[in-house]
Amino acid sequence: MIILKSDFEIAEMKMSCQLAASTLDMIEKHVKPGISTLELNDICHDFIVSAGAIPAPLNYKGFPKSICTSVNEVVCHGIPNSKQILKDGDIINIDVTTILNGYHGDTSKTFLVGSNVSLEKRKLVDVTRDCLNAGISAVSPGCRLGDIGYAIESLANSCGYSVVKDFVGHGIGRGFHEDPQISHVGQKGKGIRLDPGMVFTIEPMINAGDWRIKILKDGWTAITLDHSISAQFEHTIAIKSDWTVEILTQK
Repeated sequence: MIILKSDFEIAEMKMSCQLAASTLDMIEKHVKPGISTLELNDICHDFIVSAGAIPAPLNYKGFPKSICTSVNEVVCHGIPNSKQILKDGDIINIDVTTILNGYHGDTSKTFLVGSNVSLEKRKLVDVTRDCLNAGISAVSPGCRLGDIGYAIESLANSCGYSVVKDFVGHGIGRGFHEDPQISHVGQKGKGIRLDPGMVFTIEPMINAGDWRIKILKDGWTAITLDHSISAQFEHTIAIKSDWTVEILTQK
């Protein structure tokens, strides 16, 4: 069941979304060669808690940390740890979800680590950001879910990349994951119609190689099946009563 939100509820949600966005802004200066992903986790955790909020991933279905840190071939749900040290030339997606005043705010960004990131990685990151923007631009009166996936998949494929199908965007509000599911592949004009009051994430994961993934033994970390690099960007989107489309996690 899709839970529609009033404009008042969307305004309440925006506070949590802006905190999540501020967390990503804050952590950027710490994303440098030599830092561990656990250190990044702890800095984000302290920032979120000091703002009177809760890091939603912590203990969610057993996830052990407060953010997700996905490096190079890791598609999503990477678990921060002290032994994973960022190196010059890496890319890392940091996924932040906050709970503030009972509402979730969810966003992620792929960062370049150091000054020697390859052109291959830089292009993938740029195209992935463009894919997110293409998906957001597809949200308009009368559109359907398939229009979002079509916009993302068309752009990714035109650049020689593939779109992960195993993970999707999702409705969000008082619940971390609500209906509907937002696939990042699709057909124009297919799927349910989008309506005012819907709040959801768009979070394409774009691979340089094959779209398929595998889950590691920790039960969380998803990597590309062919060990190609992967990037992701995510925003939380709201459709207000007048059909204004607002990116709640945009600063």
